[in-house]
Amino acid sequence: MKQLTIIVRPEKLSSVTAALHHIGVTGMTISDVRGQGIQKGVTTIYRGVEYQTNFVLKNKIETVVSNEIYEKAIESVLEAARTGKVGDGKIFVTEITDAIRIRTGEHGQAALDQ
Repeated sequence: MKQLTIIVRPEKLSSVTAALHHIGVTGMTISDVRGQGIQKGVTTIYRGVEYQTNFVLKNKIETVVSNEIYEKAIESVLEAARTGKVGDGKIFVTEITDAIRIRTGEHGQAALDQ
């Protein structure tokens, strides 16, 4: 199993979650986050005054997928989230050694299945 931590633009959140649902990924946690990467923030103008915002608003999606659909999940996210501009986001992959469903005590893939 692999955990995908996906950082995307807020306007791409619905298309990325739809792409994940389309390949069978249903469990995910979504958070509003702020961060800084290559962009180093953005400059906005509010009421005629220029402001520098050092941290950009993004969405973080965390999900665990089986090894069988891992590659398909990565491809789906890349296709749904890519605009070709700086700030499209990142995908971080972590190996998961076990998952346990608290309600039933199921381990491994059974804990992820519906």
